[in-house]
Amino acid sequence: MQITNELLGKFLVTKINGILSSGMIVEAEAYRGVIDRASHAYNGRRTKRNEIMYGEGGSAYVYLCYGIHHLFNVVTNKKDTPHAILIRAIVPKDGVDVMIERRGRSVSKTFSNGPGTVSAALGIKTLHSGVSLFDDLIWIEDRGVKFGKKDIITSPRIGVEYAGEDAKLPYRYRLNEQLISEMINEWHS
Repeated sequence: MQITNELLGKFLVTKINGILSSGMIVEAEAYRGVIDRASHAYNGRRTKRNEIMYGEGGSAYVYLCYGIHHLFNVVTNKKDTPHAILIRAIVPKDGVDVMIERRGRSVSKTFSNGPGTVSAALGIKTLHSGVSLFDDLIWIEDRGVKFGKKDIITSPRIGVEYAGEDAKLPYRYRLNEQLISEMINEWHS
């Protein structure tokens, strides 16, 4: 869970078709592989879609949800330990004009506050699954933004009720709403 917490305040950056865009990660959820009923790799399940989760950490795992939403995850563990972190929300920072064009709407509190809208804003698609996050297409940057423990809310994940008791695990990390609103107002007013 430490990596999930540490991703808050980092910037998810893309350079799709030569166009740079980024946003600060403000919400993320952890998935603990074979022991986590909410994980695509629960009980050792391996499919063409989730095989990237079994690879070395530092890759993108992007899958299609409900046939329309491309959801971006960071593969985080060693080979054959399928842990991943879903990036649930960002505050747009660089390339806002292109993100507005991709999303078809102006920046607001709900502009990129769900995993499908994060990928849409940054131009991430399932074709990017397996991409190394150490290259120049999609990467994570540390720009020195830090938050205190009081600024971070930990809670159960969203939309995984099918996972029974595992749905109640406190694997969702997010910045408090006031901080997010202040960043949106500062960066986009």
